[in-house]
Amino acid sequence: MNSPSEAGTDHTDPVLGTIMAERRQLIGVAYRLLGSMADAEDVVQETYARWYAMTPHQQDAVESPGAWLTKVAGRICLDQLRSARVRRESYVGQWLPEPLPGRPEWLDAYPGDGTAADPVDRVTLDESVTMAFLVVLDSMTPAERVSFVLHDVFRYPFAEVAEIVGRTPAACRQLASSARRRIDGPRANATPESRRAGLVRDFQRAWEAQDIEALIGLLAPDATAIGDGGGLVNAALLPVEGSERIARYLVELLERVPGLTVSQHTVNTQPGLTAHLDGVTVAVFAFDVEDGRIKRIWAVRNPQKLRSWPTRASSAHTSAHTTARPTEPS
Repeated sequence: MNSPSEAGTDHTDPVLGTIMAERRQLIGVAYRLLGSMADAEDVVQETYARWYAMTPHQQDAVESPGAWLTKVAGRICLDQLRSARVRRESYVGQWLPEPLPGRPEWLDAYPGDGTAADPVDRVTLDESVTMAFLVVLDSMTPAERVSFVLHDVFRYPFAEVAEIVGRTPAACRQLASSARRRIDGPRANATPESRRAGLVRDFQRAWEAQDIEALIGLLAPDATAIGDGGGLVNAALLPVEGSERIARYLVELLERVPGLTVSQHTVNTQPGLTAHLDGVTVAVFAFDVEDGRIKRIWAVRNPQKLRSWPTRASSAHTSAHTTARPTEPS
């Protein structure tokens, strides 16, 4: 499939250029709705397949190809969200959204004219892709999630959202309002990025020094750490709770895995850490900060969710991605 920039150079088919230019927008919507880049790419592929399954006459009858593509992608995502709860029942351990490195360019992908009804209580696109935000989104019903993301994040009017969700605009407004109440708590606890970066840096140093007391001091007493190994690599099946248990668990991890190195990295637009073994990224850590301390740690170990992360060496893929039974925290 062509990239938006490649599509933009096509001067022979203006419609092709128009619909391919929507790809970044569609990926941005689908990732926020599904929490998985792989699934988002599949949704966009299916969306374009449905467009090209139409006859030229049917395509010509579409007044706004961009709006049509978003509507179709939204409906596919809605169907996937409804079936995801069934699939999650067979998922081994905790499920976390797929982390992404840095600040992907599609974070800036707003809909065409950027207008919508009720422009209050908007969230920024950067904010809408943080791990904390995606975790809260995952707790919503499929209809809540679609209504909230399309309206509050991407600024689609409720009349258009209603066509995707299959409910009235008033019902979608209520769904978005319900979702917004879940989001407002985490947003109220927002910590300046410089403070977050400092905490993550201090956390890395304390972890590398295996300084349990320093780690405990950086963590909230009731902190929680959640790992996602997907049954493919070692990861705690249940959340590790409490600052002391988390600190000891992390220090023991370094002792169990010789050669593991930790480095700072931007994770979903916010300060985070990555763990490497023989040059391969084997874990990505995202953090949530409240009242000056680390409140939550999300550690993604599932190698299927780390495909976007760089590999520093071609060796040791076997040791990094070896299938292993999940472990419980002691």
